[in-house]
Amino acid sequence: MKIIPAIDIIDGKCVRLSKGDYGSKIIYNENPLEVAKMFEDSGFNYLHIVDLDGAKSSKVVNFDILESISINTNLKIDFGGGVKSTEDFKRVIDAGANQVTVGSIAVKNPLLLFDWIDQYGADRIILGADVKGLNIATDGWLETSDLTLFNFLKDYYAKGIRNVLCTDISKDGMLEGPAFELYSFILAEYPDVDLIASGGVSCIEDVIKLKNNGIPSVVIGKAIYENKIDLKELVKLNTRQ
Repeated sequence: MKIIPAIDIIDGKCVRLSKGDYGSKIIYNENPLEVAKMFEDSGFNYLHIVDLDGAKSSKVVNFDILESISINTNLKIDFGGGVKSTEDFKRVIDAGANQVTVGSIAVKNPLLLFDWIDQYGADRIILGADVKGLNIATDGWLETSDLTLFNFLKDYYAKGIRNVLCTDISKDGMLEGPAFELYSFILAEYPDVDLIASGGVSCIEDVIKLKNNGIPSVVIGKAIYENKIDLKELVKLNTRQ
C-alpha cells in the first residue's frame, strides 16, 4: 500500500479543515516545508499538497511552497487546488510536482483536461473525485455538480486515466473512518484503477482495513496531525515506494 501524508495550505500555513468547511480551519504548523521534511525523515516517499487558497480562488496561489518543498526534499509530490488553466498546470509541473490532481476542471472543462492528458500523459494526472453523496463537488467543495461519481469516472477511464483520488467529503477531517463501501464499489467497477482513498482515517486499524480491502493507496492528514496514528506503525504499512 502507498501511504501519502497530506499538507493542506491556507495563507502559507499547514492547516486542516472538517468537511471542507473553511470556517473550521485549524493551523497545525506555520511552516509547510518543516512538515514535509518531517514526513521525509519519518520514511515516507510521497506527499499530497492541496492549495486551499487556490481551490477557493480558482487559480493556483502557493507555487512558492510547492517549489520550496520540491527543492528541499526528495518527496514525490502530487499537487492540487486551483489548477484550471494550462499555464497553471505547466507552472505546477515546473515547480516540481510529479503529478497534478485535478477535479473542478474535469467537471467544467473536460476538453481542456483531455488536452493535458494528450500533452503530458495520463500518468501525470490524478483525477480528483470529491463526492457529496454520490455527486461530484467542485471549487474547493463549495459547489456540488449534477454529475454522478460513476458517470464522471467513465469518460476519464476511457481516456486512459488510472489514478483516482476519491474523497467522501462527509468523512473528511472527521476522524470517523473512511468510506469503505464507496471504495469497494469503485474497485468492483474499475479493478485496475490506482484508487487513492482520502478522508476519515482515524487510526491505524482504518489503514489496515483499507489495505485488506485491496485499496492500493491512501492519503492521511488529520489523524497524523492529531497524533491518532503512530508514524512508525504507518511507515511499516508503506510498502509501495
